[in-house]
Amino acid sequence: MTDSGTLTTLLVGIAIAVGIAGIVVPMLPGTLLILGAILVWTLEVGTDTAWIVFGVATTFLVVGTIVKYAVPGRRLRATGVPTSTLAVGAALGVVGFFVVPVVGLPLGFVLGVYLAERRRLGSEQAWPSTRQALRAVGLSILIELVAAMLAAATWVVGVLAV
Repeated sequence: MTDSGTLTTLLVGIAIAVGIAGIVVPMLPGTLLILGAILVWTLEVGTDTAWIVFGVATTFLVVGTIVKYAVPGRRLRATGVPTSTLAVGAALGVVGFFVVPVVGLPLGFVLGVYLAERRRLGSEQAWPSTRQALRAVGLSILIELVAAMLAAATWVVGVLAV
């Protein structure tokens, strides 16, 4: 491998690690950073193997993104949390993302769910719904993290194979 190829591989590895950290502590668009880093590596290497690695990693990340929204949302609805509550949580999550960097998105989501459920059910019954929302946020992060780790492992195998 050339010096520029080694440098690219090192930088891509660092970007993937930062992307994984961005999933655990939502400060960066972790999945997009990982996907972009693997694409840079693929373009640099340019072999069929690299493109297969990119395709497999992309599949893991896309499926992970779909599942991270579908499964927790379905579980929340199954526990009786209505879609309108989820919408309020999502809206406050977006606001929180801009107001409180790093942790604002999950905090805003949970606060939004709590406020919506407090309005709907009263203060005593709002907390169980909020706990379910916390579990859903945790599950969502876990799903995205697993997808990112699978994509990263695919890239490592690709680096070793090329």
